[in-house]
Amino acid sequence: MIPMTLADVASAVSGTLLTAGADTETTVVAGAVDTDSRLIAPGGIFVAKPGETTDGHLFVPAAAGAGAALAIVEHVVDVPISQIVVPDVVGALADLARTVVGRVRARGALQITGITGSNGKTTTKNLLARILQDEGETVAPRASFNNEVGAPLTMLRVTGDTRYLVSEFGASGPGDIARLAGLVTPDVGVVLMVGMAHAGGFGGVEATLKAKTELVEAIRPGGVAVLNADDPRVATMAAVAAARGVSVRWFGRGAAAPATHPGVPHVRADEVEVSPDGTTCVVVANGERMPLRLRVLGEHHVMNALAALTAAEVLGVPIAEGIARLETVALAERWRMQPLGSERIRIINDAYNASPDSMAAALRTLAQITQPGQRKVAVLGAMSELGEYAGEEHDRVGLLAVRLRIERIVVVGRDARRLYLAAVGEGSWDGEAVFFESADEAFDYLQGELRDGDRVLVKSSNSAGLRFLGDRLGESFS
Repeated sequence: MIPMTLADVASAVSGTLLTAGADTETTVVAGAVDTDSRLIAPGGIFVAKPGETTDGHLFVPAAAGAGAALAIVEHVVDVPISQIVVPDVVGALADLARTVVGRVRARGALQITGITGSNGKTTTKNLLARILQDEGETVAPRASFNNEVGAPLTMLRVTGDTRYLVSEFGASGPGDIARLAGLVTPDVGVVLMVGMAHAGGFGGVEATLKAKTELVEAIRPGGVAVLNADDPRVATMAAVAAARGVSVRWFGRGAAAPATHPGVPHVRADEVEVSPDGTTCVVVANGERMPLRLRVLGEHHVMNALAALTAAEVLGVPIAEGIARLETVALAERWRMQPLGSERIRIINDAYNASPDSMAAALRTLAQITQPGQRKVAVLGAMSELGEYAGEEHDRVGLLAVRLRIERIVVVGRDARRLYLAAVGEGSWDGEAVFFESADEAFDYLQGELRDGDRVLVKSSNSAGLRFLGDRLGESFS
């Protein structure tokens, strides 16, 4: 965090400062801010966030022992470090982030990009950060730090030398993106797609559209919205941008744009090909055709790359330079289309998150990269946060797996059983589809079932825990 006095911090979070030891109101703190006492380093600031299973106030002594200079709390804790007492530490975290980013931005160098969408946020964030880091100090979220805690923690990592802040904005309901993006009013807002992810929390895809539009509504006047020209719902956001004095840059794969806006995408892709080694395409921009060889696996990542290239160009990085930097990226993120195992038995661990769209994209990638004589094996778990749509969406995935001629469909977990039943009903009744209650049972089965040449996709939402099954399989067959 940038240097601030204890009094400044207390003012930013509207809290009551209680100093300890030799501290005074003018004592300066500048350490990293975190809600995890295990990550606190000397001089750090610990935010005692109450949790679902435990309370951060219980860990204030551990944070103090690790050298924390300050704790932000909802009630005083008996430890010998200064504390700021606030009614709501999560709200205080947001207020502190707003203040810190505002001060750095006022110096004139910081440019802020916000990214949202039903799928692809983390990959796009990582790709854009890779492009920008060669231009200057770049701050981007660790993993999927995109919620009411993770986004402000990322913002608080900016320093006086930070040139680019890349923020990822997730949401579980209406208003979430507005609150997070409102902390920083981005210069550039990227909207990837509007799909069924988290539809249960939003109440349907149209409500999801409204929620994702909140990012465009938060872009500062004179900023730029980077929009997916291939998604008709995203395309409708152009009108919102225009009403706010925000210009639009389009990315997509289609040569023709939807009727909701004229022309063709500013940055688009032709000649997309997927192989076990990655994905290639030709990027068409500014009248030029430039080859791109992504080492990241999956055709769907082409759109993420186009979004990153478009946003980077808005920020001043030529497309050709952006392409060269993207070609150095070997893995978008752990547990996202992550190749494990060996050439003998390849495991693709994509079980950090799942939605109907990403599940379909991963299954199609499995089909594309499997060569004649090799078997396609899909290890699938539940997709979470679909609410009333969960049943029919799991049905669709089961049907798609059969229609893609996946030779072995291994369904894990009671919440995914309907996927298994749909696969059986579609015609996978001769042992192609199997069901297991637990990941351990599935692991034992796969240990005896997998053979040379198999290509194995492991895919589920985070809550299903199959990412750890993917890791076990990768280690077992390495």
